[in-house]
Amino acid sequence: MQQNLKFVYQHPLLSENDLEKLASKHQRTEFKKNEFLLREGEISAEYYILESGIVRGFVHDYDQNEITTEFFVENDIVIVPSSLFQKIPSQENLQAVMDCVLWKISYDDFQELFHEIEGFREWGRVWFSYQVFSMKQRSLDVVMKTASERYLKLMKEKPQIIRNVPLKQIASYLGITDSSLSRIRREI
Repeated sequence: MQQNLKFVYQHPLLSENDLEKLASKHQRTEFKKNEFLLREGEISAEYYILESGIVRGFVHDYDQNEITTEFFVENDIVIVPSSLFQKIPSQENLQAVMDCVLWKISYDDFQELFHEIEGFREWGRVWFSYQVFSMKQRSLDVVMKTASERYLKLMKEKPQIIRNVPLKQIASYLGITDSSLSRIRREI
């Protein structure tokens, strides 16, 4: 079984047999730098587990500027939940920042396994709870932490982003200008 799938799907209620079933429904896929996994307006039909590379989520603001909403790194689940689960057009774009290897599972296969494997349902509940917590924490960080603190947190939690992602994308993710990010990097 693919190691990163085993890492992502770890839960005490998932047996080795369950993990093998899950793995059998994933397909290895690759995206080259700048290729889109999902474009704004499309309806997501799958999600991915990132084996290597970096993917970013972004939207266009009212002036058509790209605003990075998320970075996905190794072992992250690359997903736009609202589009996948509600079957609505995505407001976000998912784009490879660098060449990526991912493991894709279709919505239909996910649903089948979700209903069949009790441990997978429990894993999903825990994963979604963590995502809600993370989103809430990120919105609190924007209000309660300085730009420097947010940058240092990103540097600590996902250093590969600092090393591999263009500054303009990092700055928009942090909610600051490119020049502010350059100043912060000089001061640190």
